[in-house]
Amino acid sequence: MTDTGADRLADALARLGVEVAFGLPGVHNLPVWEALAERRLIGVRHEQTAGYAADGYARTTGKLGVALVTTGPGAANTLGAVGEARASGSPVLVIATDIPSTLRKPGVVRGVLHETSDQAALFAPVTKGTFTVGTADEIGAVVLEAAALALRPQSGPVYVGIPTDLLRHPAGEIGAPPEPEPLPVPSEVDIQRAREVLASAERPLIWAGGGALRAGAGTEIGALAQRLGAPVVTTFAARGLLPPDHPCLAPNPVHAPEVGALWDGADVVLGIGTDFDGLMTQNWLMPAPPRLIAVNVDAADAAKNYAPDLTLAGDAREVTARLADGLPPKAQPPLDDVKSQVRQRIETEEPQAAVLLDALAELDPGAVVVADMCVAGYWAGGFHRVREPRTFAYPMGWGTLGFGFPASLGAAASGARTVCVTGDGGFLYGCGELTTLAQERLPLTVLVVDDGGYGMLRFDQDQEGVAHRGVDLVTPDFVALARSFGIPGVRVEGFGDEFRAKWTELTAGRGPNVLVVGAALRPPVNTSPRWHRKGAR
Repeated sequence: MTDTGADRLADALARLGVEVAFGLPGVHNLPVWEALAERRLIGVRHEQTAGYAADGYARTTGKLGVALVTTGPGAANTLGAVGEARASGSPVLVIATDIPSTLRKPGVVRGVLHETSDQAALFAPVTKGTFTVGTADEIGAVVLEAAALALRPQSGPVYVGIPTDLLRHPAGEIGAPPEPEPLPVPSEVDIQRAREVLASAERPLIWAGGGALRAGAGTEIGALAQRLGAPVVTTFAARGLLPPDHPCLAPNPVHAPEVGALWDGADVVLGIGTDFDGLMTQNWLMPAPPRLIAVNVDAADAAKNYAPDLTLAGDAREVTARLADGLPPKAQPPLDDVKSQVRQRIETEEPQAAVLLDALAELDPGAVVVADMCVAGYWAGGFHRVREPRTFAYPMGWGTLGFGFPASLGAAASGARTVCVTGDGGFLYGCGELTTLAQERLPLTVLVVDDGGYGMLRFDQDQEGVAHRGVDLVTPDFVALARSFGIPGVRVEGFGDEFRAKWTELTAGRGPNVLVVGAALRPPVNTSPRWHRKGAR
């Protein structure tokens, strides 16, 4: 039997070591499902979930996440999820079919089923790159090239469009994969300049971002911090870079005044794998440090928000190891008071959040927490003490409500015991995926904090002194909804003893389950209405 374009697509994914993909079948991509019959292709109920699940899988494993969708509206449905992957640096490959090449007429939209004038152009603003295949022979090579681009630091999503007729056309062998582009390497002169500045600092601070975590630089950053006697502040994307008991790890988040004071008092800041985005810096109301050294694979990215005095362009792990070489160790930073002050802040401002955070901290090692854009998720994003890299995912790249549940499907598909922290509003974005959860029997506990609406937006309106508009929602019986899919579910009121008992029971199991908590939490200081910097919005 002659091999087809769909076979070459399957061969390319096999070469890439892709173990699982997420997709939704359509009339144009059925040959892909046929070609992948012997591989794990998880069928979801909405294309946006395919994108989010691929993202959740990529964040949890560090591997390529793959979403396979159909033409036109199917492809377009992934855009919100792809935008989040782009903003968060997740290596996601979106493979979408397009209308038959034989029916395409340049410059004219003829009305072919699912036709878009330029489908690839939809993805240009939210991807690292787009590819459109011209012949069946190209399919395998293009997929390999696109995957290489997605995985190369700074990683991110890439789109591949394949006209549907090419999937059934005969296809030749895949050529050799592209040679990986080397990353930049800073000179020894610049490394030595940076060492001298850091060694002379009296109050150094390390600010580590998602690029540091994706580079696997935790051990090197921890060692450098101990040599410098420098506190380490991690961004939302870098949670878990250092273990919670590391002597140099400052408590999260930097938005807490007690932690922000470490930035204010620093005489040198070393930024590793970060662009100092608006969400972390309270829209750049944090003052520029007296001296800034940046480590980043992209010098332009490193300089777009605060101008570095010195940029070391290169891999975060390798550059950090070189910086530490030869530096004498210093006394560890005194962080006990800061840690106790932050803990006191949590217990005073929202005791229920303190219970939730303690429950998350008691999960088994290796368990993954995926948080949504909800008040409980903001508490987790800001204050959860993540024990290991890639065990916490949070949509604060683009800030997409509805991320939590579908992304947690991808995390759980990796085999990791997973907990999704979501609100009633965000969960309803994708609650139909309960059928995917039941179908795949994934090891996932969905924690739905039900406050009867969009709690963060309700808080915003209360702060403005205006009537509630659009924020108070009619919600279903979530327990009955879960049980209708054959998934165990239970509801408790508040974060009390009953919550702790049910939490322990449900998170200890391997199968899927849903825990609903009726509670309204006060937003934490890392939400923009509560930023403490003067004038921050």
